[in-house]
Amino acid sequence: MISSPEISKINSLQRSLLAWYWQQGRDLPWRKTHDPYAIWVSEIMLQQTQVKTVIPYYERWLKTFPDVETLATAELQAVLKQWEGLGYYARARNLHRAAQMLVQQYQGKFPETLAEVLALPGIGRTTAGGILSAAFDRPLSILDGNVKRVLSRLIALPVPPSQASDRLWELSERLLDLTHPRDFNQGLMDLGATVCTRQQPTCLLCPWQTDCQAYRQNLQAQLPMRETTAPLPHKRIGVAVIVNGPQILIDRRRAEGLLGGLWEFPGGKIEAGETVEACILREIREELAIDIEVGASLITIDHAYTHFRVTLIVHLCRYLGGDPQPLACDEIRWVTLDEIEQYPFPKANTKIIAALKELAPDGILTV
Repeated sequence: MISSPEISKINSLQRSLLAWYWQQGRDLPWRKTHDPYAIWVSEIMLQQTQVKTVIPYYERWLKTFPDVETLATAELQAVLKQWEGLGYYARARNLHRAAQMLVQQYQGKFPETLAEVLALPGIGRTTAGGILSAAFDRPLSILDGNVKRVLSRLIALPVPPSQASDRLWELSERLLDLTHPRDFNQGLMDLGATVCTRQQPTCLLCPWQTDCQAYRQNLQAQLPMRETTAPLPHKRIGVAVIVNGPQILIDRRRAEGLLGGLWEFPGGKIEAGETVEACILREIREELAIDIEVGASLITIDHAYTHFRVTLIVHLCRYLGGDPQPLACDEIRWVTLDEIEQYPFPKANTKIIAALKELAPDGILTV
């Protein structure tokens, strides 16, 4: 909470931020509309993803799914294919499911109350506030990562933001300009994204410089305080590219969980003391109930997720026999290298596909 002497400065903070935003705000495609559907899509895409990465995805998405009805009636596989490479795929599944709810419950109209928006899959308090303030100019505050950093520095927060969530929400609400909530929230996000950055903030350009406690105390580099984190767990995964004539076996992950609904090359975690080849043989018997011969190494890929890292050790394998069973997945398909582009894959798996195409530019693999 702002201390008593600072309450009188709220109007000044509001005016200075709005004046800065109206001059310096970023020109972003979703700011050229008040369509709640387009704004909702942008807010979901921007969760844990940088603006420069989101823009081309956003523009392609609206060409493919221009309205909520089109998205609601699309196949989930088509939705995931459009999202391919953007990560955090639960966001795409939630968009699809929420679009169906909007068509069924609201005749395709986006609701305008906080409670109704919060009831939609994949939408929390910050996302709801962002959508409703941007689309309908509702006086609702936000608290995304950029805003947490700005507010933590403004009051020189002495603990990590995760330990002061209620305090930061209260501060965001007290600062919100009730007559210009759309522009104020956008300005607050822009301030964090372009001026009050994580590294080397440009304080001399900040409209809040004179009121910023971190600046006054020369604590910009130390704030916000960070949580102590343990090293990310590391998993080694044996992966099989199983070849049978001109075809390759791929499987679709279970709908729930990380990367749910995406296609992949089968495999699994390498156990302690286990060779990569032994792991692949075991995983393929357990997951697909078929026999294979493990061949040459194709590629090794290191990839980081939010909570762990993986190393994919990929081998070309020859199919020997057995009827593939979806024992640990939702679906199995034999596809050619030319057909494989039709299916949505996790980002790390697309590197495997690229390696296969480099190995067999004519589309015919030999093992």
